[in-house]
Amino acid sequence: MRPGRGLTCLALACCTGLGAAAGQVQAAPDLDPADRQRLIHLVRQDCGSCHGLRLSGGLGPALTPQALAGKPPAYLEQAILHGLPGTAMPGWRGMLAPDEAAWIAARLLQGFPEE
Repeated sequence: MRPGRGLTCLALACCTGLGAAAGQVQAAPDLDPADRQRLIHLVRQDCGSCHGLRLSGGLGPALTPQALAGKPPAYLEQAILHGLPGTAMPGWRGMLAPDEAAWIAARLLQGFPEE
């Protein structure tokens, strides 16, 4: 097992019971239109620099609904905010609030909107 992988697996196991029930996608929190546009731009540009501008993969894995199927929203929110140890995925806690990470996670699971 790679270093850090155990921690990632533990985080996933802990988050499995959180968020939506299996097979359901949580509704994204309500954000005002300006915040939504800012987050769409951030994901398309900043996340897209590793995950591909269409989020279909690049240096980092794809962030499409198909690629993320089965991942709990809470796991994605934690990965967005705190990063993934042992990988190049940084945490965005300094730039994003928890409700913004929840909005991004929900949108990724549903299919991320175009800019």
